[in-house]
Amino acid sequence: MKLRLPGRRDSTPTTDAASDATSGDGDELTAQLLKAGGKGRPTPKRAEAQGRRQGPPPPPPTTRKEAYKRMREQQAARRAETRQGAARGDDAYLPARDRGPVRKLVRDVVDSRRNVGSLFLAVAAVALIGTFAPSLAVKTYSSFVLFGFFLVLIVDSVVLGRKIKSSVAARFPDSDHKMKGLVWYGISRSTMIRRWRFPKPEVPLGAQV
Repeated sequence: MKLRLPGRRDSTPTTDAASDATSGDGDELTAQLLKAGGKGRPTPKRAEAQGRRQGPPPPPPTTRKEAYKRMREQQAARRAETRQGAARGDDAYLPARDRGPVRKLVRDVVDSRRNVGSLFLAVAAVALIGTFAPSLAVKTYSSFVLFGFFLVLIVDSVVLGRKIKSSVAARFPDSDHKMKGLVWYGISRSTMIRRWRFPKPEVPLGAQV
């Protein structure tokens, strides 16, 4: 029989206390291992991840010709990236006149309808050729066709302008916009052939915008 002196504590830890300490140490060790393995830190950005995958940077150029060649390659790559970003409508690559959700809405309104203005180049080319014809009748008909086309273009532009105003007012009612500038922006885009528009159309013909 073991006697315990009064006022003296047993220095030997109990089984439960030892188990708790072991469990706490194990949790701490697990957290440290997870952190060392890459968990518990923010996900790296895409550019940083691509940079790590590409490996170490290339050695510096040794000649002026090599440096100039490398500079031209980098400039060409940046221009290609800018063109691709602008073509898909990325605001980071677009000029100031094409940026913003309002301009994006105007482009969608124009691209969702068949515009008379998209025939402008074809009609103008035919009328121009007709003016050089030796026949007076052909010249007269060409002038009438061009004049009639301009009348139809004006009517279609008025309809397009009203649709742009109503769409912008419905989508962005609390914003103050210069409607004249937006309407002119849409009309100027409508006079281009659809496949030549830039940024490229993102909505099909007949889509509800």
